[in-house]
Amino acid sequence: MTRTYQRPVLQPTAAFDWIIGAGDPGAAHRLAQETSWALLNRVRGASNAGAADPEIVERVVRLAAGSGIDDIAELWAGAGAHSLAGQLWRIYLIHRVAEGDPEGAAELFRIGQRTAPTIHPVVAGAAEPTGPESIAALCDAILRGVFTGDLSIALERASSYCRIMSLGAATLADERDLVDEAHAAQLTTRALRYAAFADELHAGAARWRDGTLD
Repeated sequence: MTRTYQRPVLQPTAAFDWIIGAGDPGAAHRLAQETSWALLNRVRGASNAGAADPEIVERVVRLAAGSGIDDIAELWAGAGAHSLAGQLWRIYLIHRVAEGDPEGAAELFRIGQRTAPTIHPVVAGAAEPTGPESIAALCDAILRGVFTGDLSIALERASSYCRIMSLGAATLADERDLVDEAHAAQLTTRALRYAAFADELHAGAARWRDGTLD
C-alpha cells in the first residue's frame, strides 16, 4: 500500500525551527505526515511495484540505531497514534529503549513471557533463549518489517512485544513494591506506557489494513 503525498516544501532552517517550536500544530502535523509517508514510500520503493530496496532498508535501520533520525522522530512524537508518523515514532522509540538498555529489556521480556497469553510471544517472535541479543534482533526485525512486507504485521509484532513488556514491568513492580517503592512506581508507569503503546500499535495495524491510517 502506498499513499500519494505532497512533496515537502524546502524551507530555510530558521523556518523549520519555527514550525517545530511554534504554536502552529497544523503546520507541524502536515510536516510530520509528509515526512513519514515520504520515508515509507521511498524505502519501500514506490516506483518499483512496492519492493523495498534492501540497501536502503539497512541504511534506515542503522540510522535508527544511531542518532540519524532523532530530529525527525522528535517531529513525529507529537503525531497522534492514528497517523503513520505516530506509529513510526512508537516503533522508533521501542527500538531505542531496547538499544539503550538491552539487559533491562530482556529481563522485562522474560518476566512478561511467563504471564503473557501464548499468542503474544508467538506474534512477537523473539528467539530463544531470550537475551539482550535476541531482543535487539527482534526490535531490528520489527523496524525492518515496517519497510518490507505487510506493515500491519510489523505493527502487530510491535504491539505484542509491548504487551509482553507491560506485563513484565507490572510483575516486577509488584515484586519491588515491598523493598523499593520509588522503583516500583517507575516500573508501574513503564507498564502503563507499554500497555498504551500495545493498544495504539494494534489499532494502527487495523487502520493500515482498512486504509484509514493518516
